[in-house]
Amino acid sequence: MSYEDRITIDPAIRGGKPCIKGTRITVYDILEYLAGDMSEDEILQDFPSLSRQDLRATLEFAAARERMLAVSTDE
Repeated sequence: MSYEDRITIDPAIRGGKPCIKGTRITVYDILEYLAGDMSEDEILQDFPSLSRQDLRATLEFAAARERMLAVSTDE
């Protein structure tokens, strides 16, 4: 599985922010919950439309974006 299978960017949904496919839940929202010390289980309980794979895809997306930023600043 790749994060591209689970994360979409649609200008008509949440202003084009990356969201979990089929939801209005943004990558940013999930990262904020994790940074705020919510466990994966708590997030999944609060948002039953999410799966554990969605949470993994969020982290994979964030890591890929970070890699892209690191590469662009090295050039």
